Amino acid sequence: MTAPNPYAPLLDVIPVEQRAAGVLGGETAYWVYGPSDAATTIVAVHGFRGEHHGLEPVVAHLPGVRVISPDLPGFGETPPVPGRTHDLDLYAEWLREFAAAVAPGAVILGHSFGSIVVAAAVAGGLETPRVILVNPIGAPALEGPRGVLTRLAVFYYWAGAKLPQRLGEALLRNGLIVRVMSVSMAKTKDSGIRRFIHDQHDTYFSRFADRDVLHDAFFASVSNDVRAFAPHIGQETLLVAAQRDDITPIEAERALARMFPAAELVEIPGVGHLIHYETPAAAADAITRFLAPSDAGTR
Repeated sequence: MTAPNPYAPLLDVIPVEQRAAGVLGGETAYWVYGPSDAATTIVAVHGFRGEHHGLEPVVAHLPGVRVISPDLPGFGETPPVPGRTHDLDLYAEWLREFAAAVAPGAVILGHSFGSIVVAAAVAGGLETPRVILVNPIGAPALEGPRGVLTRLAVFYYWAGAKLPQRLGEALLRNGLIVRVMSVSMAKTKDSGIRRFIHDQHDTYFSRFADRDVLHDAFFASVSNDVRAFAPHIGQETLLVAAQRDDITPIEAERALARMFPAAELVEIPGVGHLIHYETPAAAADAITRFLAPSDAGTR
């Protein structure tokens, strides 16, 4: 990493410990932030191509909360699940088993692709008192404001999977393409935060295990959205949505909120699909308000 982390002073005072748990015949790497005796524990699931570092700016603004942040199978320091296709069913099953083993009864949070994984897991029986979805995928990605770019991404990941392995891996880890992705998502005019965002993507966006896992996860991310699961999630749910999101327009997020039996929608202006990097304090404020009434009843 070369760019200063604007959230480092807050994050540095939060205790953190790396751990591992056996899940689905493999080992999941995860990080525990915050006080061990916190009234509230959140299991936080990151988005596509990311890993646990991406959610640290939000964690930095939740100093009194215990946050358990795993790397998804096949990304970061968690290896792929042996012998499995890394589709949505696999990720939902993994999350149910991980949460039951590490933090049963915790609040569950998902960002972007993580919102789909969380929604599928909770609709499939994951026990949790409350659900938080940040930048939820509330409509088909191919139909979003940048559907054309998404179709180009489909071709990109297809090519990465079909080319000879060496060429395919090089394409998928190409720094210039990663930077184009980063630039297209960032909305902030703060030059320091923009440098931080690009540095984060440069550092962590290519930490996937192999091109097969990446292709499987990408296909899962563009073939599913939260709408299919929303009516089956009875828990109180917080949606933290961006008014300038190029993947799910805010009108679709408003429609998504109405599909849940009990959902609250918080809209953040002036930001796109990178709430966790650009406006983590606003996201954390919404989360804190949402959880306050039930702190005593969560772990």
